[in-house]
Amino acid sequence: METTHAEVTVHVIIPARNEEDCIGRCLESLAAQRGIAFQITVVDDGSTDDTRSIAESFPGVRVLAADEPKPGVMGKCNALITGAAGSTAKWLLFTDADTVHYPGSLGAAVKEAEERRVDLLSYSPEQEVKSWWELAVMPLVFADLVRTYPPEKVNDPAHSAVAANGQYILVLREVYEQLGGHKTVASKILEDIELAKIFKESHHKIWFRQGKGLVRTRMYRTFHAMWEGWTKNLALLFPQPLFLAARRGLEFLAISVFLITGTIVLLQKDLRGTFALLAPGIALYLHFLRRIQKAHFPWKANLMSFLGLPLFMSLLIRSYLHTVRGELTWKGRKYVQSAPGAAPASSIETE
Repeated sequence: METTHAEVTVHVIIPARNEEDCIGRCLESLAAQRGIAFQITVVDDGSTDDTRSIAESFPGVRVLAADEPKPGVMGKCNALITGAAGSTAKWLLFTDADTVHYPGSLGAAVKEAEERRVDLLSYSPEQEVKSWWELAVMPLVFADLVRTYPPEKVNDPAHSAVAANGQYILVLREVYEQLGGHKTVASKILEDIELAKIFKESHHKIWFRQGKGLVRTRMYRTFHAMWEGWTKNLALLFPQPLFLAARRGLEFLAISVFLITGTIVLLQKDLRGTFALLAPGIALYLHFLRRIQKAHFPWKANLMSFLGLPLFMSLLIRSYLHTVRGELTWKGRKYVQSAPGAAPASSIETE
């Protein structure tokens, strides 16, 4: 795995802050990559658990310690800057500690980037969902992201839409350095979006798509982490978070009212009334499922996601309020957030 700097094609950089539950699985999958020369650097971002010792147990993996970020600098950006400093590899892969990389995916990603002649390639990992709240909420977020920011627009150099996923961003190092890299977006909450934006606005081609069969992740392992994570992001991901919350609330109310009242009427053996109520309820629910299906989640999650609509609505409102107040806490650090805007950028997690 580890080669001399002159031979390295890809430098894999992983920022890690208290990732003991997943860093081992990530490094196992990366260390097993074949067919391409690469090196791996893990940047320990002030972890208080066993993240660093787990990373150091992998032969050939370089482990660095990031200094505490300066005021106004996001911790992840600070770690990525530390990891990329002095690299001589042709490509830099910024990937998260909660990702798992399929065999051969590293070489396949570089091949795709070179064949497409892009300077930034970003994959949206397959999502692992296990608990009921993951099954109910995650498809809702991703379905609205893909509806709002279609990848075909993101990948069109003539369109202003921008998207990227910080869990997997492959960049041509020379271009990355010319544009200032993560130093230019160090104060941004959604650093992945801002980085892709700089590439696209500088007329460097970007490519974004779902990474099915290449990389997967389980974003949130606890309800608290999901609540905190989406509070941080949702109001920045959607141009009109309150409008979207109202829309999803009405969707939940309409479907529920039609189906529940239709069922009550059915029990009263009023077939005409049953049809009048159940037919629109079923039609609205099927329309809901068609939208959710585009997020590429298993059917179990698609079916359960209807029950997650009130929670998704609550997260949108909470995220908006916290953003307006400038309140943000993530992994034990407090940051200042700007008010939500309507810029055409998104951190889409699915195709």
